[in-house]
Amino acid sequence: MLYKFGFSQYESKVYETLAQTMQPMDATMIVKYSGVPKAKIYEVISRMVEKGMVLESISEKKKLYTALPIPLVVEKLTAEFQADIQELERQKAKKEIVDDRVWSLKADASIHAQIKQMLLEAKNSIRYSSWKDDFTAVLPILEEKEREGVAVEALSVGEVRSELKNMAVMEPNEQHVTLERFRLLIVDDAEAIFAGMEDGSWQAIKTRSQPFVRVFTDYFHHDVLLTKITTKYNDVLMNDKEIMAQLLQLRY
Repeated sequence: MLYKFGFSQYESKVYETLAQTMQPMDATMIVKYSGVPKAKIYEVISRMVEKGMVLESISEKKKLYTALPIPLVVEKLTAEFQADIQELERQKAKKEIVDDRVWSLKADASIHAQIKQMLLEAKNSIRYSSWKDDFTAVLPILEEKEREGVAVEALSVGEVRSELKNMAVMEPNEQHVTLERFRLLIVDDAEAIFAGMEDGSWQAIKTRSQPFVRVFTDYFHHDVLLTKITTKYNDVLMNDKEIMAQLLQLRY
């Protein structure tokens, strides 16, 4: 009976023999009725006692044994089975391998498709920044994700009309000679993609590597903060040539 639950054949025979009688039995009687070899009986009984399937007692200097009642066996095996399932789930989570490689991607259409897919799969948070035209292309997704409860932070280079609650807009001027086109997306604090122009063509890198994701997240917050500062104190900064010259060297 217990053989199907991972017990050995001898263990199953010992339990069945004890369960079929109302009277406690000693090792000699168990050997007689179970068919377990005498040389093995104490080893088998000891294992069953350790597993909680057999109870032992000493009466008149003789060890007697009885079986755990079947209803309790069912409860015990069920509880252990559920515990094993939970442990298996925990082990599965522990062994889940994160792909921390850095992938390169080329072609504007492919990069846009990748960004769109990442946005649609976002569960908790989105941080996205890009130039106005690229921003407008994904704006409906950003607004829908925010309505679904995803935390969205955004930065647009160029004014965009949007319903987003947490959005910054940076208006470049003719002095921003080093400002280059870019796209940056961080999803769920777990995956990032950064795209830029090189020799007139879009190129991007995508990664789940946490050090890179954290760097890109800091990069995003850096851009947002600088945008807010330069917007709020534009008149003051424009009159300070030294600070303005340094600010214009930044990519934001």
